[in-house]
Amino acid sequence: MTAAVAVAVAGCAGGASGGPGGSDGSGGPGSAGAGDPYFPKAGNGGYDVSHYALDLAYDPAAHHLTGTATITARATEDLTALNLDLEGLDVERVTVDGGTARWRRAGQELTVRPAKGLDRGRTFRVAVRYSGAPVTVTDPDGSEEGWLRTADGALALGQPTGSMAWFPGNHHPFDKATYTVTATVPKGLRAVSNGEPAGERTKGGRTAFTWRTTESMASYLAVLAVGRYETGRTTTRGGLPVHTAVDPRQAAASRTVLARLPEAVEWAEGWFGPYPFSSAGAIVERPGDAGYALETQNRPVFAGAPSTLLLVHELAHQWYGNSVTPKTWRDMWLNEGFATYAEWLWREDHGDGTAQETFDAMYAGTYFPDAATNEAVWSFPPARPPDAAHISGVPVYQRGAMVLHRIRRTVGDDAFRALLRGWAAKHRHGNADTADFTAYVERSAPDEDFDGIWSDWLYGEGKPARPSTP
Repeated sequence: MTAAVAVAVAGCAGGASGGPGGSDGSGGPGSAGAGDPYFPKAGNGGYDVSHYALDLAYDPAAHHLTGTATITARATEDLTALNLDLEGLDVERVTVDGGTARWRRAGQELTVRPAKGLDRGRTFRVAVRYSGAPVTVTDPDGSEEGWLRTADGALALGQPTGSMAWFPGNHHPFDKATYTVTATVPKGLRAVSNGEPAGERTKGGRTAFTWRTTESMASYLAVLAVGRYETGRTTTRGGLPVHTAVDPRQAAASRTVLARLPEAVEWAEGWFGPYPFSSAGAIVERPGDAGYALETQNRPVFAGAPSTLLLVHELAHQWYGNSVTPKTWRDMWLNEGFATYAEWLWREDHGDGTAQETFDAMYAGTYFPDAATNEAVWSFPPARPPDAAHISGVPVYQRGAMVLHRIRRTVGDDAFRALLRGWAAKHRHGNADTADFTAYVERSAPDEDFDGIWSDWLYGEGKPARPSTP
């Protein structure tokens, strides 16, 4: 679990005790956590967010962020109080439907108690005004997310829980919403986020950039990049806008691979079905600004100029992970196994070895240059990472891809392509877990036996017996 800053700040009305429930006095506080098996404090219960409106201002020189987050949500039970996830930052004022609300802080939990209870089914708006120095969050696996300071600005990344470092919300993948982000930064810098650009205005030495995301998005996929960028816009042959923002020092090295983005989108549509969002694109930072690439929605982030395979991997996530989002962090292989197999498919379709050859090398332990990584493929089953530190472990990616290849060899190429497209269509802009996927595969090919794939490759410990040659 992400380490929480142990603070308790009294709310503007002196804590969060007391207050009525629903219209008949019933109800209670929503749960402070969604019960995720690996991040139990992430997310909250009792409400469903439909929209985030974030009005932010950031001064890189002072490392100071000010913001107002207006959250539109629907109560899923009678509520006397609700929780939001917010790491660090100082809360200045909270309102519910325009009326002052009491609040208190305890670690990453911001508990909000409205003056009157919220009846189940009611749509309401919570506005939180906050400020301070946003923090960098260290994950259980040692990687960093949250608010990352860069040479010329900042980069906000959220997988798995870092979005709570820059805005309050229901930060679990199960609660997806639309977004409007307005970020004001010093003139000469740019602010890039998800979705579509919706305005740019300069006044008094500062420029405000507005972005709108109209398709639902899990909060861990939200991005805000502040800095100096060379921006570009093109379209695919089908008319899909492609927006790019590249650090000037990475522009030359990135030019060739980013020029292939429209081609890669069209190729992916052939395997996965219609592209699920209103635009594609990329943000390319300097290598030292982040230690990894991330599939932020519409606009993946790359630490330095990406390779073509890395571009394909993050693009595939727009279908698998971003549109079809896992119900819990246990289901990460549904993101990473699919995106890794997309790399295998790209190589196969572009004359760089078949997916079967890749599978064989992975099984033989010759795929990676070092023995330790080859052995790590079998360290745990992809559908059961042992803990939060392993949700992005090697088996989640590589053995997850091997599961898909075993399915492909069982059903055949045409049926497998239909399965990939059908899975993406069935859960488009929704959530799914491993049980949903295995049931879908079995329904798609009712005459085939998948028990061995599930028991040996998906859930089994250790290295399965070598499969027969197809």
